[in-house]
Amino acid sequence: MSIKVIADNKKARFNYEILEKVEAGLVLQGSEVKSIRAGKASLVDGYCSFKGTSGMLFSVHISPYKDGGYANHEPTRPRKLLMHKREITRWIGKIKTKGLTVVPLKLFINNKGLIKCELALARGKKIHDKRETLKKKTVDRETKMAIKNRRMG
Repeated sequence: MSIKVIADNKKARFNYEILEKVEAGLVLQGSEVKSIRAGKASLVDGYCSFKGTSGMLFSVHISPYKDGGYANHEPTRPRKLLMHKREITRWIGKIKTKGLTVVPLKLFINNKGLIKCELALARGKKIHDKRETLKKKTVDRETKMAIKNRRMG
């Protein structure tokens, strides 16, 4: 059994330069777990914050479970991250000294059935870097089309 990606944050990959990645667990309620397994999650505006030796995930939208009834959850509530204390202190140091930020990249179910979030230590891209990324993407797309057309015809 391999990992099943529930939500992918493509906007973060475009807006930020990814420097380092780490897997973290999340403290979730039952209705959130059921909703995530149904694929109803979005990481688009999500960000992370660290205080002391604990981390929190903010603005991640997990839709209410349709059969949740009275025990449903609030869609954008802050969720606690489950990381090792050593990792948290190391990342806090990097964030303070280098002006970096932590963004969620992926929400997935690992091979043990646990819901994890892939976090990235990132630096914001400048406008010219974003233009470069778009140019590279169009060139890659054109070359793939040219190769495909050459094989077909």
